[in-house]
Amino acid sequence: MGRLTTHVLDAAHGCPGQGIAIELFRVEGDRLERIATRTTNDDGRCDSPLLEGDSFRSGVYQLQFSAGDYYRARGVALPEPAFLDVVVLRFGIDANQSHYHVPLLISPYSYSTYRGS
Repeated sequence: MGRLTTHVLDAAHGCPGQGIAIELFRVEGDRLERIATRTTNDDGRCDSPLLEGDSFRSGVYQLQFSAGDYYRARGVALPEPAFLDVVVLRFGIDANQSHYHVPLLISPYSYSTYRGS
């Protein structure tokens, strides 16, 4: 059984990205179908996989992380509009693979991601 997980680290403060709203969409042509919403826990992770079981299938997906809201809640003075407000990651999943982990390292002015383990 495959699964999709994520983890957010705040590079600006050197800590997990706690309380970040995340939305997961399946990309169907030019349409986005929202299939999951989560908020990161104290460790910057979601308490359950974003996809697993029968919902874990091949296709193109999009994760959206509400980074601007997170930094505003921490009291960080962001310009308006914020340079990074919602971080959008679009990626493909091959359901023959067992686990996709998509970590995000953020700051108010940059981000990095990769396929983790």
